[in-house]
Amino acid sequence: MIRSRSGGAAAAARHEDGFLQRGAEVTRIEAFVDAAFAFAITLMVISIDEIPDSIDALKLALKAIPSYAASFLLIALFWRGHADWSRRYGLDDRQSQRLSLLLVFLVLIFIYPLRMVFDALFSWVSSGWLPAKFSLSTLSDLRLMFAVFALAFGSMGLVSCLLYVHAWRQRERIGLDALERDLTRYAMLRWAVIPLFSLISLALTTWLPVIPGVPWSVALPGCIFFGLHLVQLLMPIQHRRILARHGPIAP
Repeated sequence: MIRSRSGGAAAAARHEDGFLQRGAEVTRIEAFVDAAFAFAITLMVISIDEIPDSIDALKLALKAIPSYAASFLLIALFWRGHADWSRRYGLDDRQSQRLSLLLVFLVLIFIYPLRMVFDALFSWVSSGWLPAKFSLSTLSDLRLMFAVFALAFGSMGLVSCLLYVHAWRQRERIGLDALERDLTRYAMLRWAVIPLFSLISLALTTWLPVIPGVPWSVALPGCIFFGLHLVQLLMPIQHRRILARHGPIAP
């Protein structure tokens, strides 16, 4: 099923990212995904039974803001990715629904290792001034935390990539033009690097030995994701090249 477009000429308008807007109407599954992401974000906020009851407790709660902000941005990345996918292709078939529901399932699991990783990161860079709500007793605990994060993060990236793979398989049915086909291949590649880096991190967590006196041998499975960030910063260059190759975007 493809969602209907609205308003004749307006429906054929091309977005600045190069795609025609096909998802003009919000479906129940898209609304559910939006609500699930909003719920996931609320789970990261201080719960009602943890409202600070003193100035010291308030200061402690405020120190959690950097970790919360980083977690929020990462969750928002996947929400924006699904919203863009819905707008670009307007697909509402069973495969789209299955993948969207799987993404919701994963994000509700992902928030726990996500907060743990960022709590640990900010606690480490601040030498404990920014507190973590959990403790790691052994190096094995740290490795396990990295492994769970890589598995969750990589799974969400894989599902996001599969949404674009599904759209690519439907390219004839939904009428993707030459520009949109190039951009869809680019989007598949951009999402595919997330499970790729996650797989590398998981492999390092599993097989890289802990070298006594060498801290990076413990932290490397987590630090590998900084490389992913650099790749994601460079990817828009390819996006601009694709747009330039196809000429100016007609309004």
